[in-house]
Amino acid sequence: MSSKGRARDTSVQSVDRAVSILQVLAVQGPSGVTEIADALDIHKSTVYRLLATLEARGLVEQDSERGSYRIGYTVVELAGGATKGNDLSLLSRPVCQELAAAVGETVNVAVYDGEAVISIDQVLGNAAITSIDWVGKRTPLHATSAGKVFLAHMPQPEAAEVLEQSLEEFTPHTITDPALLKEQLQGVRELGYGVISEELEIGLASLSAPIRSLNGEVIATVTVSGPTFRINDHTISGLAEQLVAAGEKISWRKGYIRRG
Repeated sequence: MSSKGRARDTSVQSVDRAVSILQVLAVQGPSGVTEIADALDIHKSTVYRLLATLEARGLVEQDSERGSYRIGYTVVELAGGATKGNDLSLLSRPVCQELAAAVGETVNVAVYDGEAVISIDQVLGNAAITSIDWVGKRTPLHATSAGKVFLAHMPQPEAAEVLEQSLEEFTPHTITDPALLKEQLQGVRELGYGVISEELEIGLASLSAPIRSLNGEVIATVTVSGPTFRINDHTISGLAEQLVAAGEKISWRKGYIRRG
């Protein structure tokens, strides 16, 4: 047999064993590495390696205190179950906590509701000097980084309808010119994230990246926000890289197919 054929056989075996692990967790409930290895009669190192991959994709979750694993929310999502906002909060929270700890700023997950953005979950970073609770608050599409992500990815006729309305000017920096906003939305699509600086509040800046569903639709955003003396032209590039990665990770946990 060729080396290519052997590699393919090994890959198929890994997939088969990964499915078997999910089946064990479905039958036994939360289980440790040793329990799973015993149930499948395979080496613990193999189980641990496969669990790490499954956990990265949200198919299993680990109880860090007890060291056991359980079925993750992505499995439910793939079955067509976890589609409500509270489920999104649950599966995105570990990623948001990790991001907030890494960047030190406030991290929010928001959804699109009519002509506004609503935050459904928030994690505070260590560097936060104020603790504004954004959860449940409605904020405008045209003056928020999350709103600009939604506008950039919604059907063009729908976005045009929003931009043709009388847009409120919240600060001297709020962009209300439809032509300028359209240019910004093109930039959001090209960069993969949206950004604002003092457009909603003086001294506040934020960046948002899309969260996609199984079919690729933008269903939510993950946002990093903080003061402009920390989120500015000098720091945006590094923050954006971590933010986009977090958005992709949450999307994969929601079932979005990872390419490559």
